[in-house]
Amino acid sequence: MINVVLWTVGLILLGLGIGKASGPYARMRELDRLADNANRYEAWRGTSRTSGESETTGADVMRQVLRRQALIWTGVAGLGVALFIAGFAVR
Repeated sequence: MINVVLWTVGLILLGLGIGKASGPYARMRELDRLADNANRYEAWRGTSRTSGESETTGADVMRQVLRRQALIWTGVAGLGVALFIAGFAVR
């Protein structure tokens, strides 16, 4: 009986972790795409951002927040996998 509970809780945590982590990962990919596009535009235009390269931008802060959220929810998904596997060990 305990193995069924572990399997159920594990699958719920796995689904929740994957579902919640996909949003921050998608947004981080979008931020990276926009940064690459801005860098290509600046290279095409012939400008350089030497004065602003060391400054932390809002996009950098957002990327850090999104990375933290994605790591937390990936950990929840990992815990779900561990509980699911533990269900087989308890059986």
